[in-house]
Amino acid sequence: MSDLSAFPIARRWPAQHPDRLQLYSLNTPNGVKVSIMLEETGLPYEAHLVDIGNDESHLPEFLALNPNGKIPAIVDPHGPGGQPLGLFESGAILLYLAEKTGRFLPADPARRWETIQWLFFQMASIGPMFGQVGFFHKYAGREYEDKRPLARYVNESKRLLGVLDERLATRTWIMGDDYTIADIATLGWVENLIGWYEARDLVEYERFKHVDAWLQRGLARPAVQRGLKIPSR
Repeated sequence: MSDLSAFPIARRWPAQHPDRLQLYSLNTPNGVKVSIMLEETGLPYEAHLVDIGNDESHLPEFLALNPNGKIPAIVDPHGPGGQPLGLFESGAILLYLAEKTGRFLPADPARRWETIQWLFFQMASIGPMFGQVGFFHKYAGREYEDKRPLARYVNESKRLLGVLDERLATRTWIMGDDYTIADIATLGWVENLIGWYEARDLVEYERFKHVDAWLQRGLARPAVQRGLKIPSR
């Protein structure tokens, strides 16, 4: 049996299956990246719901694993050299799981780095911009009298959707025929933008036909459907 006692988070969210990878998350656009990846790879894991609405990601036990206080985070009891490894940041976790399983990241060095650049495109651009649209359109920011921040983030989100749409105009997936961590990282954000954030009309989503076709292909994958609901609320 694996010993997770070195991780304070395991005291707050005890493992029923300590030999499995431990996921601490919520099914937000960032959280579902990792749950989708775990479902796609078939790695045995145990999911723990971290209620960010009740500020559980800022409990001392969680901060001991991720001092930035954000989900998702993982503890892999079978990390490099057979030693437990804790990780935070969804992009880093996707890269780690891709290397651990040898899946969803091309082996060819050039295509590998091209995939990583599109992963970073999601991390640096799509996530932050779409998230600001959500804040200013659906959450507290919608009460702000000054609508210039909303307009700024909506326009930037349209631009980013255009970049993605052009990329997908002649490709099934972001990397062509290969479904990769670049898709896994991005699917939940696009789905959330037009779903939970209710910004479909705001960003003129119907203009982006190639993005929508790609999203529908992604949502048709059983592992994606399962991952979008994990951890269940």
